[in-house]
Amino acid sequence: MRRKRKVPPTPLPQRNGVDPVHLRLPAEGEWPTLRAYLADRLPTVDPARIDALLGGGEIVGEHGPVAPDEPFRPGAHLWLHRDLPQEVHVPFELDVLYQDEHLVVVDKPHFLATTPRGRHVVETALSRLRHSLALPALSPAHRLDRLTAGLAMFVVRPEERGAYQTLFRDRLVRKEYQAVAGYDPALALPCTVRSHIVKERGVIAAQEVDAPPNSESLIELAELRDGLGRYRLRPLTGRTHQLRLHMSGLGLPILGDPVYPVLLPEPAPDDFRRPLQLLASVVEFTDPLTGRPHRFESRRSLTAWSAPEIWAEQAAEPVSPGR
Repeated sequence: MRRKRKVPPTPLPQRNGVDPVHLRLPAEGEWPTLRAYLADRLPTVDPARIDALLGGGEIVGEHGPVAPDEPFRPGAHLWLHRDLPQEVHVPFELDVLYQDEHLVVVDKPHFLATTPRGRHVVETALSRLRHSLALPALSPAHRLDRLTAGLAMFVVRPEERGAYQTLFRDRLVRKEYQAVAGYDPALALPCTVRSHIVKERGVIAAQEVDAPPNSESLIELAELRDGLGRYRLRPLTGRTHQLRLHMSGLGLPILGDPVYPVLLPEPAPDDFRRPLQLLASVVEFTDPLTGRPHRFESRRSLTAWSAPEIWAEQAAEPVSPGR
């Protein structure tokens, strides 16, 4: 069996914490030039833009910038910086709670994606941290939804990422969330919710189906006030949207949820008025590399509980004009 060739290190630096795109040319092909290959390989890119990148020396091979008339070379490596989409700035700070030579733990605000995906590339926790901490190799240990605030962990060295991911895979991380939702006096709490969750690629909402459970959450009422509850949630598994689905299934959809129980029209990109009232509040584990016990707590609060008058005002505010 042929051994896969290792990708050489990129000759291009990151831009705003975003890696350049890497292209490996096929082993066979009849393209007369690299330019012809790129025009075929990148059909959504204007050919004039490809010419501009080549002319400006912005497409780089292992030995430097690629000339506009350079012939196609089977198996060659190319790098370039893609044109990023226009992004609305997420106007909330990303707080670093802990940093050592292995790990970075942050307190993420609502609306900031954890990692680049879709139209969120620079406005992500990973890109911000790579840039602000000068840690270009930083990678996520796990994923926290863009709409969820709270604790997220990142690994400093790529070779150590597996050790931290294994903690989550083997359920060796104790995670606790807070949520604000309605209250049902007929519902007996605390309770354990188990269901089989399916999430299809490209479909926003996950679904619960009739199959053996693959998800489990502990739901507890922490406080009750004015018909609302502040809930303590402990996911024992890590399915996409698990807590949101389980709360909705109990008849207690989390305030500010635009997906469960009903998918609402997507708000304007600069509409930050109604954050999902879900917070990753506690993460506790033993460091797999140092053996040190860690417990981190979010310093954030949920507006609907800590400042209900502000939450009510935000619901009535007109949407700000697009940027």
